[in-house]
Amino acid sequence: MTTEPTSADNSTLQILTIVFFTFISFLCVGLPLAVLPGFVLYDLGYSSVLAGVVIGTQYFSTLLTRPISGSIADRLGAKRGVLYGLVGCSISGAVTLIATSLIAYPLASLILLILARIILGVSQGLVGTGSISWGIGRVGAENTARVISWNGIASYGAVALGAPLGVMMVSSLGLWSIGSLTLALAGGSFLLARIKTPAPIIQGKRLPFSSVFLKVAPNGVALALGSIGFGTLATFITLYYDSRDWDNAAYCLSAFGAAFILARLWFSSAIKKRGGYRVATICLFIECVGLMMIWLAPTPWLTLCGAALTGFGLSLVYPALGVEIISHIPPASRSSALGAYAVFFDLALGTAGPLMGAVAGHFGFGSIFMVAACMALLGMLLTLVLLSRDSRSRLGSA
Repeated sequence: MTTEPTSADNSTLQILTIVFFTFISFLCVGLPLAVLPGFVLYDLGYSSVLAGVVIGTQYFSTLLTRPISGSIADRLGAKRGVLYGLVGCSISGAVTLIATSLIAYPLASLILLILARIILGVSQGLVGTGSISWGIGRVGAENTARVISWNGIASYGAVALGAPLGVMMVSSLGLWSIGSLTLALAGGSFLLARIKTPAPIIQGKRLPFSSVFLKVAPNGVALALGSIGFGTLATFITLYYDSRDWDNAAYCLSAFGAAFILARLWFSSAIKKRGGYRVATICLFIECVGLMMIWLAPTPWLTLCGAALTGFGLSLVYPALGVEIISHIPPASRSSALGAYAVFFDLALGTAGPLMGAVAGHFGFGSIFMVAACMALLGMLLTLVLLSRDSRSRLGSA
């Protein structure tokens, strides 16, 4: 496939107009995030375990359907995958609207909520994978790092905006507003996506997903080892602060998010200049230092600095390792590779909670950040091995 040359400004605009759909899908994810647990616990009268199941169902449905998302984008086109995902987000909004209207029928409401979360999880995977592939197809594989970086900014920014917005809407308008806004946002975005230029469907030999997964696995494992730090921080920082009688734990998440986004805005070009493995190695080391600071910090201020360093370090790991994957996968299987790669990120976030919860139960909340730092260090060592292997491969083919 050939792509017309584009100026930096024009290619950035093209990327933004496509990752906008990722922003919308993650906004749909963020809107009910802080609202549904309380609805299940207090309005429907179920346990906190079921409240957790309702939220977690979305992540596991995304994880399990990543291969399908990649295959649809490869075979039917990235734009088609995004359109399917936006339709699914709309359906999820409609089902959520019905579910939150059935407080008098708790079991029916719970079942419909779980169904809505499953649909949303599948849809988010379709939009996320499709948007990255669509963006790469429009601006060229040489801009892969920029596409992945902007897509990540859209994802984190949408969740950060969606969660407090959902709380404000429910307090002002009622629960019906969450499902209604999700339906309206996704439906309007579907109409907008329909008129956009698709990326060409790349013809050629398509690798079986099992083969793609094995090729992606080393980079994916390094990504997962680094991403556990984020899952640990997001899940346990409040409890860690409580255990030390500190206030304002939320500022740690703000510091993490701000540093994460700023690093992606300022330094994403370093991946193209220095190479993905080199950048990932440096970033995983910085993340390791940040997590160790959180573990050892005697004051909230130093903990805040550790959270910022963690966000700064993690920011470029995903695009840096992703660029190296794309360079070793046939273009016709690019979306399948991106879907397989995302599986490791999903696994890291899904396992961070129970894994670190078990560690905290035995050794205290502070210890989980030391363990997360060790995992980031292992990720860095694995990335060094991958860098060495890649360098030898390049020398051998020269």
